[in-house]
Formats: sequence, C-alpha cells, structure tokens
Amino acid sequence: MSSSHTLDNIFSNNRRWAEDVQRDHPDFFPRLEKQQSPEYLWIGCADSRVSANEIMGLLPGEVFVHRNVANVVVHTDFNCLSVLQYAIDVLQVKHVIVTGHYGCGGVRAALENRSMGLIDNWLRNIKDVYFKHENLVTHLSADESAELLCEINVREQVGNVCHTTILQDAWKRGQTVTVHGLIYSLHDGILNDLDVNVSGMQDIPSIYRMYSDTEMLARLPSQRRRLKPGVAQDAQQQ
Repeated sequence: MSSSHTLDNIFSNNRRWAEDVQRDHPDFFPRLEKQQSPEYLWIGCADSRVSANEIMGLLPGEVFVHRNVANVVVHTDFNCLSVLQYAIDVLQVKHVIVTGHYGCGGVRAALENRSMGLIDNWLRNIKDVYFKHENLVTHLSADESAELLCEINVREQVGNVCHTTILQDAWKRGQTVTVHGLIYSLHDGILNDLDVNVSGMQDIPSIYRMYSDTEMLARLPSQRRRLKPGVAQDAQQQ
C-alpha cells in the first residue's frame, strides 16, 4: 500500500476546499499566486488547536506565520530569526503578534520536574521565565500558576522580539513596526489583549538598545530638525 493512501481524506478535503474557494472567490488563486503582502507576522504555539488564519479570520496570504512549542523567541534560534527578518525586511509587515494560549502543554510541562526527552532543552526557556517571576506564581494553585505563566511568557517573548537587531534596525531606519502580545482562550475562542504593545526603542530597557536615542532620531527625517545640526551629523556618521 502506498503511504499516500493513508492521506486520502486530506486530498479529498483539499480538493473540496479549492473548489469552494474558486466558486466563492474566482480571483483568489490568481491573486495569491502573484503576490504575498501580509501586514502581520504571527509568532504562536505549534499546538494543533491554535490556527492563526482561522482565529483572526484572515485568508491565506494575509498573515505570515511562525510556530513552535510555547511560542518562544530565542536569540539563538535561526529558524525564528530568519522568519522575523524576512517578515520585517522583505515583506515589510507592520505588526508582529506574539500569541500564547491558555492550557499550553509546553508551559505546563515546564512546571513539572520530569524528563520528556530532547524537548526539555527547549522548555528551559519557559523555566527561565518562571524563575524570573517565581514570586508571582508560587502562592497559586497548579492551574492558576500555569494560566499566569502563559500570560507572562507572552510578555517576555514580546521583549525578546524587540531586543533583536532585526527589530531595532527596522526602527532605526524609520520603519513602522509594532510588536503586540495576545493570548488565546481555547474555552471560548477569544483573543485577549495583554496590553503590551511596543513600537520603538524608546519602549524597551536601555540595556537592550543597540543604538542610542540620538543616533536613532538622527536617522528619522521627521526628527532631524529637532536635533542640533552638529549632533545629527555626528550621529549619522557613527
């Protein structure tokens, strides 16, 4: 038996989907074939219950997507960084949306002291988040701790996105990009805003900034007139 036989339902579903789209939106595939111009980059969890396009009500081509276990952004993960760089520099997305979800298996696993194999190395990133904010969760029940850690983890990953040279280079050249933190509820399908929105280096701690405020402002046309000519010229030459 060919291995493809076990995927018959997938092929049937695909053909039915393609026919439905062609019927309802005749120009969809020709338009999709010619251009990819999403305004959003979604960095989310690999959980099969959390589908970016479906949750946001967007069609293919309207959101660029990166997913991994527990929606983590690690500065040594060249897979994630490559997606981020392509989205920012090439696709020119305007919004980076880091999205976690309640009931995240990766977060819950990080709270347990048991070995799960290779993934333990990845979950160390979540344990680091827990250790940093341990005082906020230790007095809570197991379920409450996991729920809060899901939220805190999103906020930490928003910070990690903003600390990359990719985002800071974009801000430095005056590109408009905002990083958001959201969390999805499997219970009711609602996206919740975690009220963390970062749109420039002025919003991140100075220790993580790759450029000084003066240097950044000197490269923004709308701001140059506010700087003394000598200061602006010196900053641009750096």
